[in-house]
Amino acid sequence: MAGLQALFAWMNLALTAPSVYLWLGLPLLMRQHGWSGVDIGLFQLAGLPAVFKFLLARPMESARLPLRRYRVWAVALCLALAGSLLLLGWSDLLGSPISLFALAFAAAWLATWADIPVNALAIRYLPAGEQLRAGGLRSAALSLGAIVGGGAMLMVQLRWGWHAPFWVLAGLLTFGALALLVLVHTGDEPTSAAPPASVRASTSLLEDFQNYLAQPGARTWTLLLMLYFPFVGTAWFYLKPLMLDLGFEASRVAQIIGLGGGAIAAVSSIAAASLARRIGLRRAVPAGAWLGFAALSALALVAAFRLPTTAILAAAASVAVAMGYIAALAFGLTMHFARQRSAATDYGLQSSLFSLSRLLVPALGGVLLDQIGHAGLLTTLAVAMLGVCMLCLWQAKDLPATTVRP
Repeated sequence: MAGLQALFAWMNLALTAPSVYLWLGLPLLMRQHGWSGVDIGLFQLAGLPAVFKFLLARPMESARLPLRRYRVWAVALCLALAGSLLLLGWSDLLGSPISLFALAFAAAWLATWADIPVNALAIRYLPAGEQLRAGGLRSAALSLGAIVGGGAMLMVQLRWGWHAPFWVLAGLLTFGALALLVLVHTGDEPTSAAPPASVRASTSLLEDFQNYLAQPGARTWTLLLMLYFPFVGTAWFYLKPLMLDLGFEASRVAQIIGLGGGAIAAVSSIAAASLARRIGLRRAVPAGAWLGFAALSALALVAAFRLPTTAILAAAASVAVAMGYIAALAFGLTMHFARQRSAATDYGLQSSLFSLSRLLVPALGGVLLDQIGHAGLLTTLAVAMLGVCMLCLWQAKDLPATTVRP
């Protein structure tokens, strides 16, 4: 079981690092090469495929041999993504915006698509009792992927040139794809038709959504899924410009947020999964909301009163802790509410909703930032998170006590 947990954590890291490098690393190089803010902003649109996971998931479902089908899709898409990264690294494309956007869009599309069968395999292979641990490991892997993609790959590029980061990232994916072939077996899956209870009938998108919502607690969780993470995530997104405005040097901000913050979030993710297993989800989920509210309130006070450096660092660390904690529980519950016979479809649906809120809230946050400043934005986010706390107090009883299904 430990080997499978490590494999799926590696796959999430390998799928995250390229996206982080493309969307957070390359903009620094683009700016150095004279790209305008509008050009860099439009480049971010290449990440839109994440919103449409619910459509990408449907071709993967099969009533017969679903595990084998998921594995074939996962390996093929990971290798295709590795190939697109090699094409990106073939020559320096900073002087060819259209070519760079086209290949980056292809890479984002493939990374989004590959994420679905990889996590569908995790849902099918890992016992229900391991889902919280898997959620914690996945959140930690994403934090480490942000460190690799947003920091380490920039250092690799500065030392060895344009092509080197893409070759390294392609290597991580290729290793993971080969590991899937070696460690994930389908010998336990019958070659005959699956038992009637596990056969997935062909349904429409509307029926898929209705069947997903029919699960006990699914309606409450779906609402929380769209509100639990994005307010803290938006604060983290705008934390770098806040620290620059507070007088921190750019290199120090990169170290504090990119490296230190990522490491804190990774540790918090593991701790959150362990705590939730002990106290139960009905207590752990509201605790995460209150943690997020406290962190956002602290950061709002820092922005409003320009408190000393120690207070700024403590507030930034608290946001990293809250982000790691909330992400771990969100991923664990996403796995819980993905039904075994519709793992890819249910996971894709939840990921689409999560991605939509994660894109919309920062966009609205940018408007608020221009209108009312950092303190106003963070105060608004804290008030919104207080609303999530109230929702948790009201609806937490509808959540599962654990991720172990009866």
